[in-house]
Amino acid sequence: MICNGIETFRGRRVLMLQGPVGPFFCRLSRDFESIGALVFKVNFNGGDWLFYPRHSISYRGTLEEWPAFFENLVIEHRIDDVLLFGDCRPVHLAVRKIAMKRNLRIGVFEEGYVRPDYVTFELFGVNANSSLPRKADFYLNGALCSPPPQEKVGKSYWYMAAWAVLYYLASAFLNPLFPHYVHHRPLTLMELFPWIRSAWRKLYYRVKEREIHGRLTKGFGGRYFLAPLQVHNDSQLLVHSEFDSVHDFIKGVVDSFMMHAPKDFLLVIKHHPLDRGYYDYSRLIRDLVKIHHLENRLLYIHDQHLPSLIRNACGVVVVNSTVGYSALLHGKPVKCLGAAFYDIAGMTFHGTLDQFWLNATTAKPARPLLQSFHKYMITRSQLNGSFYRRLKKNEDGAGLVWKHEINTEINSHSENAHLFS
Repeated sequence: MICNGIETFRGRRVLMLQGPVGPFFCRLSRDFESIGALVFKVNFNGGDWLFYPRHSISYRGTLEEWPAFFENLVIEHRIDDVLLFGDCRPVHLAVRKIAMKRNLRIGVFEEGYVRPDYVTFELFGVNANSSLPRKADFYLNGALCSPPPQEKVGKSYWYMAAWAVLYYLASAFLNPLFPHYVHHRPLTLMELFPWIRSAWRKLYYRVKEREIHGRLTKGFGGRYFLAPLQVHNDSQLLVHSEFDSVHDFIKGVVDSFMMHAPKDFLLVIKHHPLDRGYYDYSRLIRDLVKIHHLENRLLYIHDQHLPSLIRNACGVVVVNSTVGYSALLHGKPVKCLGAAFYDIAGMTFHGTLDQFWLNATTAKPARPLLQSFHKYMITRSQLNGSFYRRLKKNEDGAGLVWKHEINTEINSHSENAHLFS
């Protein structure tokens, strides 16, 4: 969908559903309008409305009534393309089936597979629903072009935090106007407390864990496995894995590590920074240490420098987080316990978790395959930029770098290749 850049939307009728927090979709609509596209937008709550008040449609019905409303909207406005952020959000789950029936293109945005300088934009689905081919031969036998040089986004956390606060405030105050809306997190003023708790915990763990980095990188470098956690309500965990919760993931990994890992190796479990204010698994970890007698072999950390942790690990265990892909780029063995777009034989370990602990050193990703996959993935699914701050500060639009024609195409023998044209 991105091979011809923004020109692929010239003269088309575009319907935007829910986007990332902040003004990204509003700015993006200006980019589309500048090339002659006609843009419509549906708002589902006060936060959506705050960042896209102009020429928008407010949906105030129930989730059950939404599919019929959406289909009528598509027919009435003769929509060609539907754009959304996150294909597993409640209001987006019913969209794919209707769009396929109506021969519409669905453009799905998601956080970048390669961060922080990219955002993901794919046709029909992202992450586990991505149309990126999963067979190694596709990448090894095709001619590939190199991705264009990317511009650096820089730090965007505080932009994201500011947009999130405004989004939740507007959603809470305007809730009476959208009484039936169902969000993946509570849209109340109580959501401010986890953010405050997160800031306090960040400072607390910065002091408490100040000696851990040296202990891991110097004392145990190459002799620990890293298990980064995901956000507790991440659809990648809840929809695209067999785990019901982060608790289940932790228990499963620790149980396997205790039974099968070398006795002189550590397991390091890292908390997700965006979940810091919501959950703390310290009690669970303490109980598991006691039950399995894992004193000095199980470590639970929060705010250590992730690239350094990856570089010094002997292997990484994930559900399907993009941290796993970062680990592959560092040349580290990775075991995925859920569906992931990069879980391809030759790149990730395809034995059992029990086998991974003893065989990780022989399961490093094949560099030629990884390089080919990376080139294809960047050119076909990633846009240089950020949802939360403009990459190009002097522009009025979204500030993305839209790719133009890709001159060197990979062989089109994959059954999925047509989805990227």
